[in-house]
Amino acid sequence: MLPRPSRGPARPPARRFPRSLPGLLTGAAVLGQIAHPLLRGENLRRATIGSVGVFCAAALADTARRHGPGAAARTLVVAGGVGLLAEVVGTRTGRPFGRYRYAGTLGPQVLDVPVVVPLAWTMMAAPALQLGRTLAPTGRWHSPVAVGAAAWTLATWDLFLDPQMTAAGHWAFAEPDPHLPGVPGIPLSNYAGWVLTSLLLCAGLHRAVPAAQPAGSRPAAQAVPGWLLGWTWLGSTLANAAFFGRPRVAGYGGVAMGLTVGPYLARIRRSA
Repeated sequence: MLPRPSRGPARPPARRFPRSLPGLLTGAAVLGQIAHPLLRGENLRRATIGSVGVFCAAALADTARRHGPGAAARTLVVAGGVGLLAEVVGTRTGRPFGRYRYAGTLGPQVLDVPVVVPLAWTMMAAPALQLGRTLAPTGRWHSPVAVGAAAWTLATWDLFLDPQMTAAGHWAFAEPDPHLPGVPGIPLSNYAGWVLTSLLLCAGLHRAVPAAQPAGSRPAAQAVPGWLLGWTWLGSTLANAAFFGRPRVAGYGGVAMGLTVGPYLARIRRSA
């Protein structure tokens, strides 16, 4: 009996996405934000850009671990694309945020928008979507609640972000009034624009990225988004209250973002 022809060397098994990478990137992102209040000048500017890159990498790596690299790529395209489009329209028309301009201090730009800005939208949108899906009930209301909770989390982050970035001179509003009491320089229209953009972005992301698998509800699977969102909420509240001298910002952001991040962290803790 003649031997069967060889079909060549056997293909090696496909490598699984490294599970340790999201955790390592998350640790680096948290450490970078811890150091943030201690830096000044050029070191602070570089740290701001670098921390966004590492935070975004952690969020995308976690998405890749859950759903594969394709889902991570779609997350970047949808969240970054919607964020970039909103910023391009905003800087040219003043809608929906109000008229503002970037100062050119945040690195390379695309269409007069720093590249780091759509990465910032992405870095918070990915874990916010996981939060929304975790808190949302099963059944017909799952998608609306998931998108709403994710959008609220993303939008309330700006209560911390805009005061910090405008104080650092990275961008400025042409017409900063009316504004929140105790938080000058940022018009109320900006926060309304964030709510609208966050709803559109999170709705698109919810459709583009598959819903979490049953394993995604386990505590270990929630560690990365839990740390990213939990530290952003608690760290930003502490930094504004103790280091930046902005107690009103700490109060507004701490309460508003805590409405979703607090229950999310409690859910993770109960599941442990």
